[in-house]
Amino acid sequence: MDNVQSDGMTKDQETRPPDGRFVDTYLLYLLAAASEKASSQFHSHVRKAGLRVPEWRALACLYENEGMMITELAELSLMEQSRMTRIIDQMDQRKLVRRVSDGSDRRRVLVKLTKEGKTLASRLVSDAREHEENLLSDLADTDAARIKPVLQVLLSRL
Repeated sequence: MDNVQSDGMTKDQETRPPDGRFVDTYLLYLLAAASEKASSQFHSHVRKAGLRVPEWRALACLYENEGMMITELAELSLMEQSRMTRIIDQMDQRKLVRRVSDGSDRRRVLVKLTKEGKTLASRLVSDAREHEENLLSDLADTDAARIKPVLQVLLSRL
């Protein structure tokens, strides 16, 4: 066997936890599970504020931004462009966003937060930062300081 090490164990056996479950040590599972649990906690707060999760993503991406094209917003929000267009239509009807022509290229349309959208986004971003702080407070200071930069490097390489 090619992957048997000098101690007689395979690399798979070496990284397998005592109960033998692959997913307990699989990076993609761990990332997804952590994201799912942490997000679900905050998403219940978002729904109480009267938003659906995709609307929250759009608000968060537009926050502190002078406007984005729907293609950019969809990519940053991790959604398909057609879905983002429908979400922006609904948010426009609720007066959370507006579409404006780009001053440098009138063919381009930018999505911007309205005053109401900025107020809601500001409150929720503040709540999101507090939620993140609470999550990271369970980690050792060195782990908390390293987790985002490590994930940013990983994302940049994918």
